[in-house]
Amino acid sequence: RIKPPTGRSGVLGSHLPWGDPRRGWDFVSTGHGDMHWEDAFRALSSIGYSGPISIEWEDAGMDRLHGAAEAVQRIRSLLWKRPEASFDAAFSNQ
Repeated sequence: RIKPPTGRSGVLGSHLPWGDPRRGWDFVSTGHGDMHWEDAFRALSSIGYSGPISIEWEDAGMDRLHGAAEAVQRIRSLLWKRPEASFDAAFSNQ
């Protein structure tokens, strides 16, 4: 999560401890930040990507056992199979 939302006028502050409000950004669990995960996975699907998906989980504001499991569940919810044919073509044989 980037603070401020523009990401332009904040201070990186990586020398400060995790969770310190003076940091310019913090890691948050998948689905809780500014990343549009569905858009990213649709883009990967559109180019036929079928490789591994890795999750690096770091969130100072959430228990790791809960957060890591939640992150995996969120990513799995976005891994749907790409259709074999276009939307219209799927109905042309009926």
